[in-house]
Amino acid sequence: MSDLWTRWTQAIAGELPAAVELRHAVHADPRGSGDEEDTARLVAGALGAGNGIRVAKTGRAIPLPGGTGPAVALRAELDALPVLEGTGVPWASGNELMHACGHDVHLAALVAVCRAAVRVGVPRPILALLQPREETSPPGALDVVESGVLAEHRVDAVIGAHVQPRIAHGVVSAAPGPVNASTDEFEVIMRGQGGHAGYPHLLRDPILALSQLVVSLQQLASRRIDPVFGAVCSIGRIQGGTAANVVPNSASAFGSLRLMRTKDRERALETLADIVHGTARSHGCTAELEISPCEPVLDNDPALAAGAQQWLRHAGFVVDEGFRSFGADDFAHYCGGGTRGLMLFVGLGDTAGVPSLHDDRFLPRDEAVTQVAHALVAGYLAALDAPVP
Repeated sequence: MSDLWTRWTQAIAGELPAAVELRHAVHADPRGSGDEEDTARLVAGALGAGNGIRVAKTGRAIPLPGGTGPAVALRAELDALPVLEGTGVPWASGNELMHACGHDVHLAALVAVCRAAVRVGVPRPILALLQPREETSPPGALDVVESGVLAEHRVDAVIGAHVQPRIAHGVVSAAPGPVNASTDEFEVIMRGQGGHAGYPHLLRDPILALSQLVVSLQQLASRRIDPVFGAVCSIGRIQGGTAANVVPNSASAFGSLRLMRTKDRERALETLADIVHGTARSHGCTAELEISPCEPVLDNDPALAAGAQQWLRHAGFVVDEGFRSFGADDFAHYCGGGTRGLMLFVGLGDTAGVPSLHDDRFLPRDEAVTQVAHALVAGYLAALDAPVP
């Protein structure tokens, strides 16, 4: 297998100029969640293995020739974010969307890996997953799983790699167990009695109640969940009122709840409801709570993680075994229920002074394509259960 690593990565090096061109083309013309048809067509054309199978409406599952046995799926995401780009590079987005999460890098790396695999020959087939709707709900990964395409191609393991500026350059995280949080979105509508702002004693102020709720919800993370494992409850939007001197009849808040352990999820959602309705009652208001389940905990297969760690070290990467993120990824749907999953995080360090994904200046260097490609190869070889010589 050491010989396969050498031949495969050498072949990837020959694919890199075209892969970087593809990265720039995808970045310059991004598509939002659910509208990825053009991106899927472009990337499928670059793979050169036909149009594949349409999945999740705008995605593709493209089988590639290999040896025998169960296939290994390599996944990359198609969609961009509703972010107005601020990088200023010549190949910046030409519309009001942006690949501010590295999906353009992931797609280019996947193409380089798969084209090189066909050239050198690999012992097990590869299924290239060009997956839509990672950034929104309903998630594209769940549609892929429910389509049956993984079972049809006897996929045993699904491998993904994601750039991560919170990890140092030259480091790849291959941690076993939970690495990304579950996430549930919720909306609260607080209803009271509005009126003139100068007569608060005659009113039941929904904005005051909602403001207290935002503060009280922090108890959920700090006092209701084991701090070793933690929780994150964040409010991303508050709406209410039309004038400074008018208290409205209602106000609303929209937020998310994230947990790192599946067993904490039900209890946390119950606690969320208790805090919402209890806060409303204490202010003489009523509350409506709507919860929208999103992603489960992303739980890396321990054997895949251990195998990938060996191959990454063989390649000269420093391996991080403990990185965890309260970000969420629908890749979680590939982890269990018939397939093993492994998400690798490829360190970028502080990219151009921007420490965060989803920032309008987030722009990994083109060399990240190589690093992500090598991580995908390490994951594939781990799926073979082949030890490093």
